[in-house]
Amino acid sequence: MPGPSLSLVTIDKLPFPRPDEPLMAARRERAGAAGFTTVDLPRTATLLAQGAGRLIRTSTDRGVVAVLDKRLATANSYRWTLIKALPPMRRTKDFEETKAFLESIAVQD
Repeated sequence: MPGPSLSLVTIDKLPFPRPDEPLMAARRERAGAAGFTTVDLPRTATLLAQGAGRLIRTSTDRGVVAVLDKRLATANSYRWTLIKALPPMRRTKDFEETKAFLESIAVQD
């Protein structure tokens, strides 16, 4: 939805595939020990980037992508893989900074 009608995309949890989903389970089994990094992580990175892409549809779109899953901030083994998959954007963990930004773009619209 381009334009000012969408300014916040909330992602409550990282979109990891379900462990019991048959196709992904078969791919993981085939990948063996590297199943997480070769199957689950790339799929999650793609879905996360697509979720963020819902916010930015035109060059003038502005807003916040709020990822509420703390693993994006704390999972040392894969967090940067996921962050690098996102479009270039400013990142913060500060709620007040996020709130002020949303208020500033609401005034402009």
